[in-house]
Amino acid sequence: MKLELRWLSWPKRRPDLTQSADWRLRSLPRQHVRYRQGQYSTVRTIVLVEGVTDELALTLAARRSGRDLKAEGVSIVPINGAHAISRFLRQLAAEKPGAKLAGLYDEGEEEVIRAALERAGYGPNLDRSQLEGVGFFACIVDLEDELIRAVSETDLSRLIELEGDAQPWHTFRHQHAWHGRPVHQQFRRFIRSVSERNSRYIRAIVETIDPSRLPRPLRLLLDYVEPGRA
Repeated sequence: MKLELRWLSWPKRRPDLTQSADWRLRSLPRQHVRYRQGQYSTVRTIVLVEGVTDELALTLAARRSGRDLKAEGVSIVPINGAHAISRFLRQLAAEKPGAKLAGLYDEGEEEVIRAALERAGYGPNLDRSQLEGVGFFACIVDLEDELIRAVSETDLSRLIELEGDAQPWHTFRHQHAWHGRPVHQQFRRFIRSVSERNSRYIRAIVETIDPSRLPRPLRLLLDYVEPGRA
């Protein structure tokens, strides 16, 4: 079932949206360095994600659900690719052994995630349901793709118009290399073709969908890190 977007509460344009997204992308790498220096003192739960866009989506999804992850003691750590997870697991075991761990990962990296968690003592021969049981949730293709597929073509077209990108989108869709491909594949490439578009549209999608329609891995992860959960 396709979601319905909440257009009535949205202004036609949000002139500060790009600036906000760019600020996030500039600030997050510095935050990542700070994490690597071992500042986990106030954290009770650490969520590992592959990149800064995932962090942005997760933070906004929590906010849409009325939650402040930082206030809950949840720290989201972009690890810059799944192959870095073993290093982070070793570091966290040394620096914050009592912290609850969780994460999002791309389904294509499942073997990497499984092997790292097995080496870290999470159990042998972990299947996907067992990975979810220890707090790690797969995104089909990746989180961006999950979010894009959640939006109908009609709603996606309206979102593009509201963001002022109707003409660039029309031009892109008629390029020979992309003409005739599924719309969600075209759109995924379109938002990645300009540096600020990716974060801008991920923000726009998350901010307009009903929290109950968030992609499954996002919802499961937010449930898993909720205070009071075992």
